Parts: sequence; structure tokens; C-alpha cells
Amino acid sequence: MKEKYAFRMVLHDGQLEEYKRRHDALWPEIEQALRDAGVEDYSIHYDPETRYLLGVLWRRSDHDMAALPSHPAIRRWWDYMADIMETNPDNSPVETPLQTVFHLL
Repeated sequence: MKEKYAFRMVLHDGQLEEYKRRHDALWPEIEQALRDAGVEDYSIHYDPETRYLLGVLWRRSDHDMAALPSHPAIRRWWDYMADIMETNPDNSPVETPLQTVFHLL
């Protein structure tokens, strides 16, 4: 069984191209950590009016995403990305979960 998870992050002004460049060169250990945690499909979308990044991912119902914040590669990625987006004191992205209000199958 899969479940969808959607969330919002905020990119700093003028950083879209850099954000894309970094994700185009995503570190293999980040991809592996996400897959090991149960993420099977993940996309990020950008709204230029608000600078919001909308993340949408599908994960297994038995996912272990709660373990990701302690993964060394994830911690390094957060540090790497902290200069171009809103972050918490530990450099994790400020992430706002989004509520599904409509879904057409």
C-alpha cells in the first residue's frame, strides 16, 4: 500500500536556478536514503509568485521517513541547501505539511 505526502518549503529569492542545479546533481546517497526510507516517487514544484516549493511524494505505508533526519547524508544535504532556502536551526528545511482537499482517481 502506498500513501501520498505533500508539503511546502520556501526558496530564497533568486535561487531557483541554483536549486535546480543542485537537484540535477543529487547525491546518490540521498537518493538511496530516500528509497531505503520507503519513498518511491518524489517531485518538487515551484511557484514563482510565492517562492514556494511544493513537494509531493509517494511512500510505502511501512515507510521509515522518521529516520531520515538522523541519516548522515541527509544532514550533509541539509547543510548544503541551507544557504538557498528557509531552514530550521538544525538546517532542516522549514516544511509545512499540506492537507489533501481533493483527489481524482
